Amino acid sequence: MAIEIPRIELGDWIESGLNYLTTNYSGVTRGISAVTQTGINGLNDLLMWIPEWGLMGLIALLCWRAAGIRLGIGAILGLALIWNLDLWDPMIESLTLVVIATLVAVVIAIPVGIAAALSERLYRVIMPVLDFMQTMPAFVYLIPAIPFFGIGSVSAIFATVIFSMPPAIRFTTLGIRQVPKDLIEAADAFGSTPSQKLFKVQLPLSLPTVMAGINQTIMLALSMVVIAAMIGADGLGNEVWRAIQRLRPGDGFEAGIAVVILAMLLDRLTQSFRKTRKS
Repeated sequence: MAIEIPRIELGDWIESGLNYLTTNYSGVTRGISAVTQTGINGLNDLLMWIPEWGLMGLIALLCWRAAGIRLGIGAILGLALIWNLDLWDPMIESLTLVVIATLVAVVIAIPVGIAAALSERLYRVIMPVLDFMQTMPAFVYLIPAIPFFGIGSVSAIFATVIFSMPPAIRFTTLGIRQVPKDLIEAADAFGSTPSQKLFKVQLPLSLPTVMAGINQTIMLALSMVVIAAMIGADGLGNEVWRAIQRLRPGDGFEAGIAVVILAMLLDRLTQSFRKTRKS
């Protein structure tokens, strides 16, 4: 006779927890949603207010100053192609979401990474959590975003922050823990306080590694922003999703090329900042 093992109703428990949070903390989520939407609208309106050629020139100038003339020319050509394909406004919307999500993720991740680097107990707790977050399929993060913040860009920001945060935490922790011990001992010998040791020795030496983590966070944020079009986020992802629904492969590839151009520019820029800090 087979022994029946009772099923663990994990899904029901998670759903009950989400229902409890959305019911009892709806005021908090509405406040966060209002603030976030204001930030999205403000940055988006600012970037839209700048003429296309003006913003194109500013980005090209930044690329030239940060990484050289080749990236500057590449930025002009890539952005001009996006403009020519009538994808400028969706590109701005995607850039807005990536910038805000990355800023929020970095503001949360760097203090957590520093704390994990300085505390062995916290390090042992947070590493499995990061493993869980990084192996969870990206689409799953869209599920809790909807009951908390509804359909739209705010839910996209929420899911993107959760999805893109682990690399910044990992690299920050790694960079601080890899600072040579003899330098730490020298700082201790000169009577440095823990804060002086952190801000004048550990963080400056670990900055290239931290920047590598921020680079990965930006790339993950951009990929998640595209996926988040499924829950109503605007931008290039919405163009791809619309092309899929209408069976327009050409339009989908055009939006995909725009995503690639934006990703390459953001990647090269952050890599150039990392190299500058190393030198």
